[in-house]
Amino acid sequence: YKKLLGRLRQENPLNPGGGEVAVSQDHATALQPGDRAMEFHSCYCSFTVIFVLSSGVADGVGGWRDYGVDPSQFSGTLMRTCERLVKEGRFVPSNPIGILTTSYCELLQNKVPLLGSSTACIVVLDRTSHRLHTANLGDSGFLVVRGGEVVHRSDEQQHYFNTPFQLSIAPPEAEGVVLSDSPDAADSTSFDVQLGDIILTATDGLFDNMPDYMILQELKKLKNSNYESIQQTARSIAEQAHELAYDPNYMSPFAQFACDNGLNVRGGKPDDITVLLSIVAEYTD
Repeated sequence: YKKLLGRLRQENPLNPGGGEVAVSQDHATALQPGDRAMEFHSCYCSFTVIFVLSSGVADGVGGWRDYGVDPSQFSGTLMRTCERLVKEGRFVPSNPIGILTTSYCELLQNKVPLLGSSTACIVVLDRTSHRLHTANLGDSGFLVVRGGEVVHRSDEQQHYFNTPFQLSIAPPEAEGVVLSDSPDAADSTSFDVQLGDIILTATDGLFDNMPDYMILQELKKLKNSNYESIQQTARSIAEQAHELAYDPNYMSPFAQFACDNGLNVRGGKPDDITVLLSIVAEYTD
């Protein structure tokens, strides 16, 4: 059970131009839980401008469905707004929190009412400096894999067990009750990338069901950086996580975390799963 709306309720979830280095290919795979009365509410985006490639995932809070709110509207609008800001050049590559902040502020000022909550993770590759800049709020996240090992990863942000940091817009009567974090609370990192680095960005549906060693096993099958190979690997990872999510006997990372918090839990965690996969490669026109 995932605590998504504060302490009030629990939910049963489911080309860059120029430069020597670029993320040459990327592919996102999003799977919904299927015919199990679960809703799909995570969204992703990937967009490029000259010298910069940005991508992100947002995972909407499914508990809003009980209030007649489509949880995908908030996460989807958030990512589409981030995409527009980058395409319009209204951002600084070294400050992905700024992208998140401006997007969230636009949602707050939107004349069309929008309710909901979402986690978010944005990564920005600045090809002029060969550095990756990241912002992560909540329990979506990223991995950077080099030589078969995880060299960088996001830190999960939780208020308490299974209650991630989240951006929210609540009706006036629920303000102060629904969890709502500031974009400035996002964890931000910057580091150099190298040719061959694999950048994986995903919602918690992946990380709650697959430990790092399983993800690395799948990434070892990635033989080259062509689109078909990346697409196949991204889908393979998402499908394996989806299968494990419904294994009642599997001791998933989520179940292990629950046990660490004094809960007797076993099995996978049904959830929506989005995987975005990129490889840092030398750019040739």
